[in-house]
Amino acid sequence: MIDGREDQAAGLRRLFRKAPPTVVAVFSTGHAAAKTAAQAITRLGGQAHRVLVLDEAAGANSLADVWGHAPGGDLLHVLDDRQSLEGLLLPVPGLMGRLPTAAVAMALPLLDDERRAQLLTHLQSLQRRTRFMVIHASAQALDPVSPFVFAAPRHLVLAEASGRGATEAYACIKALAAQGAGSLHVAVARARDRADARAFFDRLAALVRAKVGIPLAWVGQVERDDLAGPLLHHAALPQEAEAAFLRRLHGWRHTAAAAPRP
Repeated sequence: MIDGREDQAAGLRRLFRKAPPTVVAVFSTGHAAAKTAAQAITRLGGQAHRVLVLDEAAGANSLADVWGHAPGGDLLHVLDDRQSLEGLLLPVPGLMGRLPTAAVAMALPLLDDERRAQLLTHLQSLQRRTRFMVIHASAQALDPVSPFVFAAPRHLVLAEASGRGATEAYACIKALAAQGAGSLHVAVARARDRADARAFFDRLAALVRAKVGIPLAWVGQVERDDLAGPLLHHAALPQEAEAAFLRRLHGWRHTAAAAPRP
């Protein structure tokens, strides 16, 4: 229903807006990786609104425990008519919700054309209801990358300011670069202050530039900075972004993950 406080044209633009969400794959590193990911995603919710999480990380790497969700359920079950899409969407305060996708990410290459089209139809309907579609993936499970990670136009590494965080962030970035991810965004977590966070990023960026040969884009400090703005600023044209994500997902095969993006 159109809110009576807005004019009809504005209401129609809101209800039928064609701009799809920004799609970003998020990888968290360090001693408290899941908590850091949940914190960053919650901040995106406060900054951008209507954030949907496709959680493809499995087990302890998922966000289920952080947000108090019982294990079980997956977007794959919607394709088998075992569960409704609305029933599968798990509530998260301040967000549109969390959708477990670990099983469907693994099964996607095996889906027949009908079920693949059904999956894309569900994803497209979700895209039209959200502003940010966050694919939460495990930083330790990137060989090869999943179809959702490969299809995402943007990749954000949440690097904990610690020795473990630096080691895991470097390994994650190297794996993504090897499979055609291109430039990557980085936000730093658990630093003493913004200056410490920026110094940590500068050291990581210099190492990656020297050893991997790709640039890193600074997003900010997880606990203090606007994380949504830099990601939105680097977004492609909206309709192109939606088409690219769904097109890559539709055409994904195991062999595609190793090929550079066009």
